[in-house]
Amino acid sequence: MAQSIIKTEDILSGEFGENISLEPLGNDTKIYVSKNHTFGTDAVLLSHFANPKRSDNAVDLGTGCGIIPLLWFRDKAVASATGLEISPEAVALANASKIKNGSPEALNFLEGDIKAPFLSLKKGEYTLVTCNPPYKANGAGIISESAADKRARHETACELKDVISAAAGLLKFGGRFAICQRPERLSEIISLMTEYKLEPKKLRLVCKSEGCEPWLVLVEGRLGGGKGMRIMPNLNLYKNGELTKEMLEIEGSYIAGAKGK
Repeated sequence: MAQSIIKTEDILSGEFGENISLEPLGNDTKIYVSKNHTFGTDAVLLSHFANPKRSDNAVDLGTGCGIIPLLWFRDKAVASATGLEISPEAVALANASKIKNGSPEALNFLEGDIKAPFLSLKKGEYTLVTCNPPYKANGAGIISESAADKRARHETACELKDVISAAAGLLKFGGRFAICQRPERLSEIISLMTEYKLEPKKLRLVCKSEGCEPWLVLVEGRLGGGKGMRIMPNLNLYKNGELTKEMLEIEGSYIAGAKGK
């Protein structure tokens, strides 16, 4: 039997029941998620690391359920935010979240391909681009069974080069691009950023706890930026089994929302 196509209006009506849930993000902001399209700590960290400015016209590539633009919207952190996503189901979830949160005009979610971003977005129009891309190179590791998992975890729909090329094309001169990835791919990120004139300007490693090997790397590049990169102190998620003070600050509104649901 063919799987039902999930539409925004069906999500809002509750037709899909337990397959979709509405999760609090804090500050009266909520997000629809499904088994195939949810979010993790890495997305929350990337939204914070990107250091959005209130004047930013921002894009999140491969936005999934729309978590990063919704976090920016929650915090009134940018002038406008657009999420680009190849999965129709994920776009339906994100648009349902937009409507649930009052349909802000400055928040938009579009169906589109990172490999052909200018079919959906304007070239050279944005001041901030982010991406939480698939972590595994195509053919690396055990391939996930579901199509959604394949796209999220493996470079089946796009490769790292496609992401960085798209970001460079979308940004205005001096605009910023922020990405998270596994540390083993750091040299690849820096090489590709340099190739596409996105000078690496800021780097931070994320560890589960002090003394552990890094679990995640966050990198920011600036289109046409000068030489010189800031290496930030490591971000540790836990200390003695509890979230560190910095993580509590980063996740503050989200944690408060989750406790109050």
